[in-house]
Amino acid sequence: MIMATTFSGDGAEEQARELVHELRSRYKLRAYTYGKRFDFSKGAEGRGLDKYGAPLRMKYQRGDTMTEIAVVVGDFSSADDSEAQKALRKLKFAQPESLKVEGQDSTNQTLAGFRSMQAQVYQAVLPDSDERKFRGPMGHAFITTNPILPPEYFVPKGLDKMVVDMNRGIKHSLLDCPGKYTVQVATFTGQVVIDQKKIQEIESGKNYKSKLDTAAEDAHKLCSILRKEGAEAYEFHDRYQSIVTVGSFNSVGTPRQDGKIEINPGMYKIIQAYGAETKVQPGQAQPTVGSPKSRGKIVFDISPIPVEVPRRSISADYQRTAQN
Repeated sequence: MIMATTFSGDGAEEQARELVHELRSRYKLRAYTYGKRFDFSKGAEGRGLDKYGAPLRMKYQRGDTMTEIAVVVGDFSSADDSEAQKALRKLKFAQPESLKVEGQDSTNQTLAGFRSMQAQVYQAVLPDSDERKFRGPMGHAFITTNPILPPEYFVPKGLDKMVVDMNRGIKHSLLDCPGKYTVQVATFTGQVVIDQKKIQEIESGKNYKSKLDTAAEDAHKLCSILRKEGAEAYEFHDRYQSIVTVGSFNSVGTPRQDGKIEINPGMYKIIQAYGAETKVQPGQAQPTVGSPKSRGKIVFDISPIPVEVPRRSISADYQRTAQN
């Protein structure tokens, strides 16, 4: 769905309904309202410490509770849906009558005053080539998930049974990593067998050791070494390769104003610890990448990268719990 805007305070529900009606009748968009109540009675932790050395406790000025009414537009299949992108652009530049502030004593649209002032600044300083200059009161609309669907709806389908079985019984399996992200520090690739004679040997049960087996063994050795060093290392195996990762994180980093991501400091520390060293030589524009680091004969990747932790399917987890 698309989060178009939100309203709060007395009259919020009425103004939200007016906007929904206008979006449906004038702009032909499937618009809805969604209300949510926020509890601020516990306060929030502020910056700094009090005289006893404890974190400062802050209290919200608006009181202990607040209800916001969101106007959402949707029924799209995914964030990449072309119709969703068209609707998002339409909303960003729309000028609904129900959101006009000229001649009005007040409005219940959240941050309406700030955004009106921001629009005036944009009009004064931005060139005509910058589209932000022409955005309307819903210029900050964004795509999000349907708030009434359960979290399970958005859980990935998970790995197939064969890959899950390949990782069964492993002490430090990546499938057991508690975080959503980790850092891949080493990759061990296997080899697809196309020789018919070797295929027959494998199918007949003869002792044949493939490069994929060797890759799995190397990954297991490296994982064990890193664990002994005190690192939070994991191993993972699939049909094509084995990998070793380090760390457990809930996010890759924080977005910056320029659209890029400020990488998680913990991830950056791991990348620096296991990635190849780079040096900038005098007179060179690009840094020189050194040799990859290693543990004995086992070599790390030159450039470790953050990756999403693979997951078993919900049905597989349920089945395993039922069997236990």
